[in-house]
Amino acid sequence: MSKPTIGFIGLGLMGGNMVENLQKKGYQLTVMDLNKDAVAACVARGASTASTAKELAASVDIVMLCLTTSAIVEKVVYGDEGILAGIKPGAVLVDFGTSIPASTRKIGADLAKKGAGMIDAPLGRTPAHAKDGLLNIMAAGDQETFNKVQPVLQDQGENVFYLGELGAGHTTKLINNFVGMTTVCAMSQAFAIADRAGVNRQQLFDIMSTGPSSSPFMKFCKHYAVDNVSDLGFSLANANKDLGYFLQMVEDLGTESKIAKGSSSDLQAAFDAGMGNGNVPEIFDYYRELNK
Repeated sequence: MSKPTIGFIGLGLMGGNMVENLQKKGYQLTVMDLNKDAVAACVARGASTASTAKELAASVDIVMLCLTTSAIVEKVVYGDEGILAGIKPGAVLVDFGTSIPASTRKIGADLAKKGAGMIDAPLGRTPAHAKDGLLNIMAAGDQETFNKVQPVLQDQGENVFYLGELGAGHTTKLINNFVGMTTVCAMSQAFAIADRAGVNRQQLFDIMSTGPSSSPFMKFCKHYAVDNVSDLGFSLANANKDLGYFLQMVEDLGTESKIAKGSSSDLQAAFDAGMGNGNVPEIFDYYRELNK
């Protein structure tokens, strides 16, 4: 069987590497991005381009998004020249970003009215994994739609998890990021408090890492707070956005998370202090200077 044609919108570090991987595996792609250099790199490897999301959607079997916010996803879907205006019956929209589940379900319902399907498929791992087709993919949507795109997802991910109804992928990703980013905030503040109290940060790590608190996130925080190496490639701005989305999801579910509110407040304060472009363990600097 011939491979489905793919339209890909969003050629940042993750999306650009995902496209390169798909091109190496023989897929024909049409791409869009505001970054002309990123588009040119894909075109040099054989991709086509489209001037609007409507045009792109009308020309492919699968539309893939790797965008930064739900607001941008909705703009690309619902604009006058957006995906919804052009997508073909039987086509599928796959959202690889981290989005608000309620927004995802709304888009899915509107696509269904056009005879198209949707899969939310947020990602785990790094752009380097994307380039090699080794991502973790948390996919959700109705079974028939998932079956359509599963072979393509398997070409992009080492581990493809099917999670059930549309929105479950984004829900799972937000819960995952809540745990991870809260851990980073807690561990970074622990190092900052140790510093203020005169406790050696390396010794604190040596003790804590021998017990159940040990985790990869602890090590990322130690690398920055102790070794001055920032190697968790996830920006404070993205962490701040994801915790905000988590809190919105929690509110939509009729409950609350005081832990998430505390971490979100600290991330927002660090973001407001101009630290948004730094990797999230760099919030240690914010905690170290707090109330000095």
